[in-house]
Amino acid sequence: MKTLIKKVINNFGFDLVAYKPSNNSSLEAFPDLSDEERQIVSTVQPFTMTSIERIACLINAVSYITNNKIAGDFAECGVWRGGSMMTVALTLLAHNDTSRKLYLYDTFEGMSSPTQFDKSFDGVSAQSQMNREQGKWCYASIEDVRQNILSTGYPEENICFVKGKVEDTIPETLPTNLALLRLDTDWYESTKHELTHLCPRLAPEGVLIIDDYGHWQGARKAVDEYFAGQNRKIYFHRIDYTGRIAVGINNLN
Repeated sequence: MKTLIKKVINNFGFDLVAYKPSNNSSLEAFPDLSDEERQIVSTVQPFTMTSIERIACLINAVSYITNNKIAGDFAECGVWRGGSMMTVALTLLAHNDTSRKLYLYDTFEGMSSPTQFDKSFDGVSAQSQMNREQGKWCYASIEDVRQNILSTGYPEENICFVKGKVEDTIPETLPTNLALLRLDTDWYESTKHELTHLCPRLAPEGVLIIDDYGHWQGARKAVDEYFAGQNRKIYFHRIDYTGRIAVGINNLN
């Protein structure tokens, strides 16, 4: 089938090449973003691997929560250098909403070890990719992340850094209620653990964001298994090739 499609495309003067995801899009490709949104995107881009689409979606999600006065804190599992939580902080500041706690869960020592379930969307094992890195993958120290988050001006007393594998730190350290939960630890085991312990704390109208649903098969498997086990069919909106967002998952009968 692939050969046939390639032949048809070639007949029109085009070629079929492998898709290579990139987060280096220019803001010029997003004329609908406001000046405030553009400023936030430009500020956080050096500190995140996510796309402009995912940053803009996060800004809109935070605005939705504040505009509708949805109670709860914000939690992110897998923060790298803190760009996504910087997005949250800057958006909350823009809405004069600084009473919420921000929970940042990470090893702050790089990625934990993947399992056999953890393969990219095109079937390449995560372990083989880590081996090619020859070092810690996605490493950012807690000092680096703390400096980046505090640079936003969000109140330090409302920022909680939780160091260690989520399987070890959760449920020992948990927010009481969540308005937004963002999962970005990539792997099957960590994602399943996060969903099990954090999803029940999400407000009925709250927001769930899965960063790696499209890229990592393990993350997708964890999400699908979790909701299948609860006999709930969730509509996840596609942000870009990998990111997914759902609203009101705990508001279903």
